[in-house]
Amino acid sequence: MSAVRMGPNVPPDTRSTSRGPLRVSLLVLPDAGLGTLTGMYDTLSAFPLVGAFDAAVPSTSPFAVELVGADANPQPTASGIALSVHRTIAEAGRTDIAIVPSLLVRGGGWVQGRYPDQVNWLRRVHADGGLICSACSGVLLIAETGLLSGHCVTMHPAYAPTFRDNYPDVPLNLDEVLIATGDRQELVMAGASASWHDLVLYLVARHVGPTAAQAVAKFWLLQWHVDGQAPYVPFNPPTDHGDAIVLEAQEWLRTGYAVAAPVSELVERSGLPERTFKRRFARATGHSPIAYVQHVRVEEAKRRLERTSDPVDRISYAVGYEDPASFRRLFKRITGVPPGVYRRKLQLPAFARTR
Repeated sequence: MSAVRMGPNVPPDTRSTSRGPLRVSLLVLPDAGLGTLTGMYDTLSAFPLVGAFDAAVPSTSPFAVELVGADANPQPTASGIALSVHRTIAEAGRTDIAIVPSLLVRGGGWVQGRYPDQVNWLRRVHADGGLICSACSGVLLIAETGLLSGHCVTMHPAYAPTFRDNYPDVPLNLDEVLIATGDRQELVMAGASASWHDLVLYLVARHVGPTAAQAVAKFWLLQWHVDGQAPYVPFNPPTDHGDAIVLEAQEWLRTGYAVAAPVSELVERSGLPERTFKRRFARATGHSPIAYVQHVRVEEAKRRLERTSDPVDRISYAVGYEDPASFRRLFKRITGVPPGVYRRKLQLPAFARTR
């Protein structure tokens, strides 16, 4: 089923509110990030507050927001702070929207089978017609239900390796900040950390309307990350492929990326025929040698844009491009934004800089 990449102009799903407030169930887990949970809870439950300042927001909340957990006891979170829950996942009652928050996976490796009751609850919510949503790495738990098989999803790039290891039948598109998929667009995944902003604004736009979503964003100073995640995704090519010649080439490129003809240099260093080297390199890394060089150069340019005030033309030359216009086009193709926009997004603002 094709996925839908959503922005701020989402048509409202008025059918979903015909029964009254939608019950939004935020799942509390020992791995859950506290900030994501409380941020989503506050935003989705504070409509009367926001409505007092902006008539575009209904004064009666369209959402009935609750915290749910495995049992009635205060549920631990990753920060060590326990949260009281409104009901358990075993209690009867509909859930219109189930949200799995960001999960802080220690060591970066997801282990399946730790939350069987929560997985079964998510399956029941889906079978009853509810939406299943994740913020950041929460998709690791949702994928355990099997509901995402064959559907393209997004998540925090840092957890992509463990996701692929656990769920090879679920394709990842890390460039997207939010993907809604499924027969009813009932599977909604947001990307890294702060993309919970996009998730809650999407839900408001879908169920209340785009004007209300804009008003909520303005009140809370939330952002639609309209440029996606591509600017933030680091280039992490595989190095465990077992090809010593290719690995040696990758190691050399860490510092040799700016030479005038890097691919020719790689071929010469390998001692292999050009076609043989290029074939082995692409098979081992998933990139042609020239594409690999381009990604390495752009990654270094990103670092310099973040941490220095060097002009873009100087950075272009430093990473191996004498033509700044060509560099700018390449940078935008790989990251989705021009170098100047990237710098404004990632460089520390003046008030945050120390001497």
